[in-house]
Amino acid sequence: MKLTLKVWRQKNSKTPGEFKTYQADHISPDMSFLEMLDVVNQELILRGEEPIAFDHDCREGICGMCSLMINGVAHGPKAAITTCQLHMRSFKDGDTITIEPWRALPFPIIKDLVVDRSSFDRIIQAGGYISVSTGSAPDANTIPVPKPDADKAMDAAACIGCGACVAACPNGSAMLFVAAKAAHLSFLPQGQAERYQRAVNMVMQQDLEGFGNCTNIGECSAVCPKEISMDTIARLNRDLIVAALKGIEPTVQPAAAKAS
Repeated sequence: MKLTLKVWRQKNSKTPGEFKTYQADHISPDMSFLEMLDVVNQELILRGEEPIAFDHDCREGICGMCSLMINGVAHGPKAAITTCQLHMRSFKDGDTITIEPWRALPFPIIKDLVVDRSSFDRIIQAGGYISVSTGSAPDANTIPVPKPDADKAMDAAACIGCGACVAACPNGSAMLFVAAKAAHLSFLPQGQAERYQRAVNMVMQQDLEGFGNCTNIGECSAVCPKEISMDTIARLNRDLIVAALKGIEPTVQPAAAKAS
């Protein structure tokens, strides 16, 4: 396959970026999208040019690092997969492919296609935990969990925190990510102690990081590689209503909102 790539190149968040055009020749349809970029980078290195910076780690659809907008779609044209699981047979010989980083204010560009997603880490730190008493470890199955609840918790826990939901949302909202992280704990008995404080704190931290509001557009769920349902957002909103009725206030410290 021969392809034309239009790739966003940017030194860092302080400098302007631009699209640069590269030719990708001798591309096998069986290559993954990231392997295709590896080939392009090898040719750039051999020519003495700087390779394209892009994020990746496990290349098995688990870690959530491969964050690319491909032809305007987060993770590319195939549903329910990450960029590393996308193969070049999804494109035609002679195609032009546009490759961009996630575009969102809370995801500043580090370089080229790599963005800083540490804002997600701070949202998790605001409430994505449970209290565990000290002492000897309890025996397994001492806290029964109904199978339907366990299944729903596992579905929500499938979120890999890639940020595709933010990149696809016209509002730049992180609500699907926050809802998934809150829901997978709220379905379990162990997550009940901080359930409503968790919802208030994580949404507050989301706002402090600069993410937009959710207006139920649904693009987040449509591009999610793990098919996280918007039902999780409804569950989070219900928890926020209960928290308001209980008079629960956020305990997040605004000064700790942004590390960068």
